[in-house]
Amino acid sequence: MLHHGDHIAGLVTAAFERLPQKAKPRIHPGGIKEWVPLSGIVISHGSHEEKKHECVSLGTGMRCLQSSKLHLAEGNCLHDWHAEIVAIRAFNLFILQKCMELSQNPKTTSYILHRQQHPKVLEDGYPPFTINDDVDIHMYCSECPCGDSSMELTMKAQADATPWQETNQAGTIIGRGHFSKLGVVRRKPSRADAPVSLSKSCSDKLALKQCTSLLSGVVSLLVSPANAYLKTLVIPQDQYVDESIKRAFTRNGRMGALGSAIEESWMSGYGFHSFEVTTTSRQFNYSKASTQAHESQHKRSNMTAMWTPGTQEALIGGVRQGNRQFTGRGASLLSRRRLWQTALSVAKLAGIAALSETLQQSSYAQVKTSPLLSSRRRVKKDVCTAALTGWVPNTGDEQFFLDPSYG
Repeated sequence: MLHHGDHIAGLVTAAFERLPQKAKPRIHPGGIKEWVPLSGIVISHGSHEEKKHECVSLGTGMRCLQSSKLHLAEGNCLHDWHAEIVAIRAFNLFILQKCMELSQNPKTTSYILHRQQHPKVLEDGYPPFTINDDVDIHMYCSECPCGDSSMELTMKAQADATPWQETNQAGTIIGRGHFSKLGVVRRKPSRADAPVSLSKSCSDKLALKQCTSLLSGVVSLLVSPANAYLKTLVIPQDQYVDESIKRAFTRNGRMGALGSAIEESWMSGYGFHSFEVTTTSRQFNYSKASTQAHESQHKRSNMTAMWTPGTQEALIGGVRQGNRQFTGRGASLLSRRRLWQTALSVAKLAGIAALSETLQQSSYAQVKTSPLLSSRRRVKKDVCTAALTGWVPNTGDEQFFLDPSYG
């Protein structure tokens, strides 16, 4: 019987191998190979003795949008296309697609989620869908997530372990420098010479999602967060550092600042759900370790791949391959604009007037500040005040709107 971590990793890597070649890293003249991180979401369902596992989303990538260009995105360009974030956004798309299927045909059943029979659904905009109780969610990462959970690995990999000197201006977050500061919120990209971004590290985002769930704000209007938490995080065996993992993700580390009184005050299905971090001996064929046998024979890929069952995209620079950034064309299905559009379509099909009204607000900012998302905002505020201190909002791409004729 396969080790649990190996099984999860194998399902994700197998799904990646089935992608078309254009979505994979290239080999350049002279045999120089590109590498890229891979992450994927696997769900298991059924009885404990006969759990069935299925990969339902994956993503590759390792870049993000610099803060000075956020205002140009207009909801069309991804802010963060690190593999972990792409996989999570693709999981949200997958969940919306399942909600769409249930809304189009009320007689349809799903092994993943179901429609709630709750009186508040029609009256108060209560989420009409919930993930089934027997579903567990697992995640595989071919590289240890950037940020606090991989700081010891980062320090060990430096030829000179002297911390990079960074000017930490007001409103910014440190990247890879200041090795002496552990357990802190960090930004992407981590390179000292890269344009400043306020996208938080994958370690920080995953730590937060132990409280807010894997669902985005817009998707949580439609789906209860109660069963949408990650149960297992799988990383390569040779990248597991127990001290780093405990510090970044557990109550024995920085998440310990979340006292029981704080968590008990949360409503609407939110809570602190610590995931188990386990390992795999499997190696992704396009991982950094697999391609760097010779230092001069590998380079970073600028390609991002997104996949769910029945949906796939190849992206460059946060937009679909073949499109330029900030032209208004080429928005990924994972972009803020497209996920908002999809959620609105589901709400209308489901016949939930309160949700349709909320999702038809005149701007994305108004949707995010809706009273229906007050519980989620409270959770995020509590976590960022108590545990993930120093979290600075990545603002500048909230004022766009949908075409009034949409939906």
